Amino acid sequence: MISRSQKTIIAIILVASAGGLFIMFGPPKLMAKTETPDFCASCHVMESQFEAWFHTGAHRSIRCIDCHLPQENIGAYYTWKSIDGMKDVFIFYSGRVPETIRLSAHGERTVRSNCTRCHETIVDKIDRTRNCWECHRRLQHSLAGTRLTKQ
Repeated sequence: MISRSQKTIIAIILVASAGGLFIMFGPPKLMAKTETPDFCASCHVMESQFEAWFHTGAHRSIRCIDCHLPQENIGAYYTWKSIDGMKDVFIFYSGRVPETIRLSAHGERTVRSNCTRCHETIVDKIDRTRNCWECHRRLQHSLAGTRLTKQ
């Protein structure tokens, strides 16, 4: 038979676990909201990137997270969503936003991986060690939308 103190400990663990899961994953509507381009654009330092995507984006039908978060599994997705999200919140509210926003090394690998994941039939015979934007220079946010390659 389980003692009263053991029941209390089990109850505390269950409540703490449920609370932890709620904090990690939040209510579904909140998670869905943070995955929209409008949410990404709500930070004023991302306005030009959003405008470039919104008005001329060749990839207008996809969301920011489709390129900028790992898609290989849900664990990596939510881990990096949390890490990048908290980093962005800290940078924004601490006033440490750089003049030019650049991808981290991990961000570059993630974006490159997502390019090849979506375009795998096209890039099957291409050197995948290069970044897509080395040739497709205008696919970066500041020049989004054109498919011009370097000559």
